[in-house]
This record gives sequence, structure tokens and C-alpha cells, in this order.
Amino acid sequence: MNQPFEPSADAMRDASGKSIFGKPHVRALIASISGYAMDGFDLLILGFMLSLISADLGLTSAQAGSLVTWTLVGGVAGGIGFGILSDYLGRVRVLTYTILLFAVFTGLCAFAQGYHDLLAYRFVAGLGLGGEFGIGMALAIEAWPAEKRGRVSSYVGMGWQIGVLIAALVTPVLLPHIGWRGMFLVGLAPAVLSFVIRKAIGESEIFIEKAVKKRHEFPLKTLFRDRETTRRSIGMIIMCSVQNFGYYGLIIWMPGYLTKAFGFTLAKSATWTAASILGMLVGIWIFGQLADRIGRKPTFVMYQLGALVMVFVYSRMTTPEALLIGGMVVGVFVNGMMGGYGALMAELYPTHARGTAQNVLWSIGRAVGGFGPLAIGAVASYYSFGIAIGALACIYIVDVIATLALIPELKGVELE
Repeated sequence: MNQPFEPSADAMRDASGKSIFGKPHVRALIASISGYAMDGFDLLILGFMLSLISADLGLTSAQAGSLVTWTLVGGVAGGIGFGILSDYLGRVRVLTYTILLFAVFTGLCAFAQGYHDLLAYRFVAGLGLGGEFGIGMALAIEAWPAEKRGRVSSYVGMGWQIGVLIAALVTPVLLPHIGWRGMFLVGLAPAVLSFVIRKAIGESEIFIEKAVKKRHEFPLKTLFRDRETTRRSIGMIIMCSVQNFGYYGLIIWMPGYLTKAFGFTLAKSATWTAASILGMLVGIWIFGQLADRIGRKPTFVMYQLGALVMVFVYSRMTTPEALLIGGMVVGVFVNGMMGGYGALMAELYPTHARGTAQNVLWSIGRAVGGFGPLAIGAVASYYSFGIAIGALACIYIVDVIATLALIPELKGVELE
């Protein structure tokens, strides 16, 4: 039977049996981290460039904002579509498609002549961007042993924040010299790097062994095939939605909150926001360590309760020193949970539906999370940013209930 996959790891060895490109599990992890870093890098440089793009192309504020919105819409659509394809065609092959799609249309953005062609390029680039997280996560998780899944999941999750930090460092330096068109070309660099790395990776062996046997079963149907699996999927949708809602609601409004409520300058609010991002990186790393030691559920509940308390406490802080330290601790809990979704979903769903589960459930959560900034803004317009951010803490109560009631503990189980 002909298999439409990339070569397996065994096919990529020389006569002595040694891997041509090094350790397969390490290559898979590096590729997955670089792909997710590319996502974070791209979205942040777009945010930095909106004012320049608007001035150059004559865009209204609504049109400029829609470039971000439709990139995220494309990300949701691409996450769902490419996630399903990865369970049919293989992780590496579909990841290569997403990288090429993202790279080509990011490059085309540099040559946009107006709003409509730039919007189209951003949407299609978003399709490729949306496939990165779940498929890369599945590839990395399937390559590592059970006792290290939590840590591997956290390392991939850290990729986004690494990309954000790189963008924050290089954009202020390069943008004044090469302009927004040049920045879109710079955005190709991590895409090209990721594509090269992935060409050196064989297909997931567990995918070849197990997924082919279940190809007759539509992977999306598998997520709701019986009562127990449906419970798990509902629980994961709630958890992914709360994660994205809290993250986007907080990170988008934090600079404005600091500026309006405390009179911070733009540079100062950016510095305080960066402290929160560093806290997020630390939180993600710690999550992976804990998840492999005490289990997925206890670690999630610990972080959810921490987010509940710290978001509320942060909304009551009034001094710059408290806001700096508090912002870092908030980052640890609010986005630290990113370190666990990959391992958790890998263990909840079988191999023939794992790519679908990772991307579809996360994409649904990302779609719901897109309303986070809107909700915060609406509450703030009637009351204040402090009250709006304090109210955000309530969503983590729902998160705790969903985790305890709907998600089983499967640490260390053999992947189906």
C-alpha cells in the first residue's frame, strides 16, 4: 500500500544505522518551537507596523484593525482545515504546506498596493499560520517518551513568547531603516528556517503505525464519538477558550490600562508589559516541569486558581513597583497554562485524530478568545479598566470547574 507521507525516521538513516540529521526527537522539538515562534513574531510586527501601513496606504483605523482581525480569522480557519489534513496526510507534509503558504503570502504583503490586496494576503498568510501550533505540537509530543511530554509541551508553548520577544527587540531597530515593506520580508526569515528544518524530519512513526489503520474514520467525528470523548472535548473547548480570552483580554489592554489609570508613558507601559511576557515564559517552563511530576490536572488547577487570585489582585494594585512585580506574577499564571495543552490533548485523543484535536479545539478557543479585548473594552467604557480587569478573574472559576469535572488525569499513558 502506497503511503502519501514523508519518509519515516528509519528511512533517513545511513548504512551504519545513524540518523542523517541527528536525533529525530530533538529535530522535531526544534522545528515545532521555531514554527510557533514564527507565529508570535509575525503578529507582533504587524501590530508595530499598523500606523505606518495606514499612513502609506491611506487606511482608516477600522481598515487597519481588520488586518489583524482577518489574520486571526484565517488562523482559525487554517487551524481547523490543516489540523484535519494532518491526520490524513501526515504531520510533516502538512506542516510544510502551512510554512510555504505563510511564507509566500507574508512576502507578498511587502508588495501590496492597497487595502484589499493586503487584506487578502494577510488572510491567506493567516491560514498557514493557524496550522502551526497544533500540528507542530502533535509532531513533537509523538517523538518524545511519556515521562517528558509535559516538558516538551511547555517548550513548544514557549515558542510564541520567544517570537514575541524577538519581534519586540528587532522591530524598533529595523523598522525606521527598512520600513514596513522590508519588515514583511524580514518576517520570511523564520519561515524559511523552519521550512529547512522540517525538510530534515521524518514522519512521526506512531502516526505511520497507528493512524493509517483508522483512516476510514473522520477525525473530527472522533472528537465526539461517544459520551466520554464528548465530555473531554467540551472540557477542552472551555479550557482553550478561557486561556485565549484571558490572554488576549489582558495583554491587549494592559498598556492602555497602565497609561490611562496610572499615567505611564508609552515606553514605561511597554516595559511593564514586557515584564509580564517574561513572567509568561517562566510560567510556561515551570508548568511543564510540574506536569511531568505531579500530573496534568493538579497543575492546571493550581495555575487556574493562581490566575483567579492574581488577576483580581493586579486590578487593585496602585504603585509602579507593585504593578511591575504583580504583572510578572500574573503572566506566570495567566499564560503559564500554555505549557500543558499539548501534552493533555495528546493523551486525551488517539493518533488518527490528534492533529485535528490539537488544532480544532485550540482554534475554537482562539476564536472565543478574540472577544476578550472587546469584552474588557465594553466593561471599561461603563465602569473602569480596573473593574474590567478584576472581572476578568471570574472566568477562571469556570476553568477550574471544567477541569475538575470533565478532564481525566492520563499522565504517562501510552498514546493510542
